[in-house]
Amino acid sequence: MSAIRLLVLGAVRQHGRAHGYQVRNDLEYWGAHEWSNAKPGSIYHALKQMAKQGVLLAHEVAPSAAGGPPRTEYEMTEAGREEYFRLLREALSAYDQKRDALSAALGFMVDLPRAEVLELLRRRLDGLAEWRTAVTEYYTPEGGPEQLGHIGEIMHMWVHSAEVEAEWTRGLIARIEGGAYSFAGEGGDPFVGVLAEGQENPFA
Repeated sequence: MSAIRLLVLGAVRQHGRAHGYQVRNDLEYWGAHEWSNAKPGSIYHALKQMAKQGVLLAHEVAPSAAGGPPRTEYEMTEAGREEYFRLLREALSAYDQKRDALSAALGFMVDLPRAEVLELLRRRLDGLAEWRTAVTEYYTPEGGPEQLGHIGEIMHMWVHSAEVEAEWTRGLIARIEGGAYSFAGEGGDPFVGVLAEGQENPFA
């Protein structure tokens, strides 16, 4: 899946209605330009493309008092909402998801109920375990990579990565089970991850 699609949909949803610069500013605030393809050109292209697909609704608004051309604000449609939650659930549960997609999903996981996030992460753990088992039918980690020559380093890296990913996922599950963060339906004081209109981005 494309991380930029999830990132842009999530950023628009957090504002309710947002223009391209707001979306770009939020994603830079999260550092997404460093760990994903959320560059300015990709963000604006994604907004326009999803508006054509009916996932976002484009509104042309009047120019500011300072002048300049009219800007476009985007709002999520019902199809966009469905797409957003589908991508979010997929990114949290898939063991073979690219790191940028998983990172995007972590930024929005609190939009789902706590119990559902735990279930999706446990599904991810199961996938990692199944994948590791499939690999170790042909490669024994205890024997070291040398048993397959230097090519064994490939298997060794992937098995080690699966183990580290599983350990991290178990840690996240434990933190969420322990009451960390405020999830959908819980009330409380959720973390605000967007910049207000005109607020300076300290990480830009």
